[in-house]
Amino acid sequence: MKKIIFVRVVLILTVLFSNQVTAQSFAGLDKSPMDVAAYPSSYRISDKLVKVIYSRPQLRRRSVIKLAPNDKVWRTGANEAAEITFYKDVNFGGKEVKSGTYTLFTIPGDKQWTVILSTAKNVWGAYSYSELEDVVRVSATVSKSKKSIEAFSIAFNGQENDATMYLGWGKLIVSVPVKG
Repeated sequence: MKKIIFVRVVLILTVLFSNQVTAQSFAGLDKSPMDVAAYPSSYRISDKLVKVIYSRPQLRRRSVIKLAPNDKVWRTGANEAAEITFYKDVNFGGKEVKSGTYTLFTIPGDKQWTVILSTAKNVWGAYSYSELEDVVRVSATVSKSKKSIEAFSIAFNGQENDATMYLGWGKLIVSVPVKG
């Protein structure tokens, strides 16, 4: 009888303490949530040319130039610097790039942006950016959007292995060709 009571007490204590040990505390939503843009964009197509993982800062009554100042290296999003993966060798903005994962930095400007692929990995912001880690720098054209884009966005459009990567924010759209 004592053995049965002891086993029940141990079982009850185990259940009580196991709930406390496995209880998790999850963070709320990030103010600049992570997102993914890929080409081809269909989730059903596994043979991708390119994929970008980035965080999406919001304007919230601020200007693009305040959040991504002209002539200064920008992480191309929020939080960690954006990462771009090419699943095959590509021509990125007119320059040959080997397949692999790179950090995506940009230098905003009024008429054109410089888009940088870097070998740096696991980078928060652009504070530790070093030009010595650049793989390529390409010039990207800037055009105007009819509507304001509140959250920084990356999208791809194209046909077969001939695509364009678009960065959109505020009234700006920056475009870079990507060919597989």
